[in-house]
Amino acid sequence: MNPGIGLCFRAGLLCLGLIWILGCGSLLTARSSTLSAISNPASPHHTDYLEYQQGRLTKEQLMDRLPHMAMIGDSLSRNFYVSSLPSMIWRSKMNHGHDWFLDTDSSANSVYSVYERLARETPLVACEYSSVGGRVDAGGGRNRFLGSWFPLNFSQQVDLILQEKRFPDLVLIWIGHNNLHWEWFVDPSRPEEIETGLQKMAANFRKDYARQLDRLVDRARDEKERRAIVVYGLVNFKSFFAARDAAEQLRKKNPKLYPYFEVDYKHYASMKPEYRGNMMKLALMINEELRAMVGEFNRKLGADSRVRLEYSDALAIVDLSEVEIINRIDAWHPSSKGHNVLAAAAFGALGPSLDFLGIVPLQKNTDLKGAVPLQKNTN
Repeated sequence: MNPGIGLCFRAGLLCLGLIWILGCGSLLTARSSTLSAISNPASPHHTDYLEYQQGRLTKEQLMDRLPHMAMIGDSLSRNFYVSSLPSMIWRSKMNHGHDWFLDTDSSANSVYSVYERLARETPLVACEYSSVGGRVDAGGGRNRFLGSWFPLNFSQQVDLILQEKRFPDLVLIWIGHNNLHWEWFVDPSRPEEIETGLQKMAANFRKDYARQLDRLVDRARDEKERRAIVVYGLVNFKSFFAARDAAEQLRKKNPKLYPYFEVDYKHYASMKPEYRGNMMKLALMINEELRAMVGEFNRKLGADSRVRLEYSDALAIVDLSEVEIINRIDAWHPSSKGHNVLAAAAFGALGPSLDFLGIVPLQKNTDLKGAVPLQKNTN
């Protein structure tokens, strides 16, 4: 075979392989497994399990009887960090779990996720839709065939949830961090236009977010049983940048630390020291818009609604200033310790929703919040 033809052939195979990973992997939805938990005679769903064992229920019907929890988010809700291209492709498309929402590893040094904390009290099914690079978008502007080959934005993640026959009892939403590229839309060299530009960005963000949230609320209202949705405010960037500054000082002493520190600025220019002030301001403006938006939704839902919608600032105020909180590779995404801190904060905000759904009584959940350790109990 001609060497040139052989080289082209191998390159073509490599491209097809990457395309397959990008395309198929982006549609992968991680789900927890609960069969072992409900097989325990002490489980409140053990009777359902016996029906399944006797062939009176299919596995799908059995799972439908359990509480379901879903996560909509971006890379901060996934086990992801900036590194080499093959590593990022794998982590962004194929590697789910091991994060603050859905980690099922029972070892003591792994992440003690929201799913595991709640699974201590009740068997449940957790579904992770978060996508690296996901943004809050207007929706409807992506080709159906090619759309799955790119990051799944808010609208695509909502599409996947609405396609499911079983709508989740509890939906957690933490997305919008990739919408903070303010320098894409506002000219940094024209400071007189920055404030107005940020206000427009925040207003457009709220409009796009509300459009997708409305789709979820409409579906939830059609369900016979109660449903709850928690909207988390964007991350505490002030404390995050304190951790990143500490990482930069350590890197000056030892250049081998945080090998992808500078690469982050290529992916996210707003993180640069000269831009980050307005990035933090925009995040705070967006959080206020989210709070006001949820209040407007709740006024329309009314006090007797079967849908509980809440804005939570649990992830917007959690302290991320310790350098150990951020990843040792890119000093951007959460480390394992960071995921544990986020899991504790996110779980701590769920008490009222879990009580509303009847999954875990409020008083019991409140007691648990103070008693749950940062690391897992392996006993």
